Amino acid sequence: MFFKQHHYLGKVGNMRDIRATGGQILFLVLLSMPATAYAGTPVGEAQTQARSENGQYISWQEHLIDDVSITGVAISGSDGLVMGDLDGDGIDDIVSVHESDTRYDGEPDGHVRIAFGSRSPHQWTNITLAEGSDAAAPEDAAIGDLNGDGYPDVMVASELAHLIYFQNPGTDIRQSRWPRLILPMTQNRGSYIRVFLADFNRDGTLEVIAPNKGKQNPLAADFEVKTSISVFQILDDPLSATGWKEIVLGEYSVPQNAQPIDLDGDGDLDVIGGSRGEARLIFFENVSDQEIRFVEHPIRIDGTTAGGFNLAFADFNRDGRLDIVAATPQGLAWLQQPTNVDGQWTAHLIGSFAPDSMTGFTIADINGDGHLDLMAGSYSRGPRASDGAVTVADRLGRIGWFENPGDATQVWTRHDISRRKRGMFDKFVARDLDGDGDVDFIGTRGNSAPYDGVFWLEQVRTDKPQRVFKRARIQDSEEMPLPD
Repeated sequence: MFFKQHHYLGKVGNMRDIRATGGQILFLVLLSMPATAYAGTPVGEAQTQARSENGQYISWQEHLIDDVSITGVAISGSDGLVMGDLDGDGIDDIVSVHESDTRYDGEPDGHVRIAFGSRSPHQWTNITLAEGSDAAAPEDAAIGDLNGDGYPDVMVASELAHLIYFQNPGTDIRQSRWPRLILPMTQNRGSYIRVFLADFNRDGTLEVIAPNKGKQNPLAADFEVKTSISVFQILDDPLSATGWKEIVLGEYSVPQNAQPIDLDGDGDLDVIGGSRGEARLIFFENVSDQEIRFVEHPIRIDGTTAGGFNLAFADFNRDGRLDIVAATPQGLAWLQQPTNVDGQWTAHLIGSFAPDSMTGFTIADINGDGHLDLMAGSYSRGPRASDGAVTVADRLGRIGWFENPGDATQVWTRHDISRRKRGMFDKFVARDLDGDGDVDFIGTRGNSAPYDGVFWLEQVRTDKPQRVFKRARIQDSEEMPLPD
């Protein structure tokens, strides 16, 4: 079974049906009311009950970074986001991708955008790095110095359908066109959904790793086709079509993640892959010397499965081994690494957004108590260009966070922030953006044109409770309550 007796959905108001069998508990209904919302009250309009370590109340203020109302550029379908100092001014910038689909139309279009930061979190300079066929439904991005000139470059994964390298020109980077190359072995070869950079053989040069999920919107029949998780090694000038070599780690049914992490603690970067079609995670153990080589290990999870669309890593039980956070059919969980990585991993439930789905998430100490909490967002499944006739029982766009109880195997408290008819929150990055000592979050929002784009959530602490969420726009997709 998935849950032991002390593993619960989260500290919520009304567990409806709990049945014990042989000392184990199965939760048959996951719908619940969180501490920060009341029946009939739209989630974002409720009074917050979340509190920081020093007793202050925690609420959230939304601010826009890149949005059509600010720039006039009609971005939509916003997905991946990554941060780094591109212009060398000591302030992190944002690279974001926007696939520009209000429906899967198969058109290779979209935007790759940069928001250059300033000393103020309210002032950003937004530019378009790529659009049209160069940005063919971009899904994800990565930042790193791929050509060794000291300037961070950008790699983008596009769903229609390639990896594209953008070389930082070093000077005049806000006005000049960045040199670029579509990696020829990826051109029109599938659908690239994630991309990461890592130095796997520790030779001082970064490699690129990406899964090819096959099609932008794979259907049941497409799950029978296996596509690759690959490392792309730089052999020469990365702007040269002959400067790259592909190393296939394996082929899987709709692979959708391939994240570098030193899982076994031996000092080199391994890879955790995720397969949607096989509903499993794969550990690729790095055994590289000068040649890049990996050994594949299945990750066996006790009583559940995980496809690995998004992942996070931390040592939650302080045993010296990294654990994995992943979405499972039961909800978001952390997977406890066994003594032997080939052994059985134990799943501990963090919480659920049911009936909403779980999409993007990241870990950070939100309330300042020294324990890692988790910020998460969901994926609305109704119309993308209008609110439509959806109800509180449908899968809507939610943001919320889960409070770590200290012993991460015990009950996590869910604090909902906002629940709107439309919104897909694919990525969050934790930063103290306003420098006030608490953590804020930068994120992307899709599925809600014309409200898609890049935003940041300012954590606000007050002595008295106030409304949990203050939106940035006067007009937005309708804020909704939770189901009864």
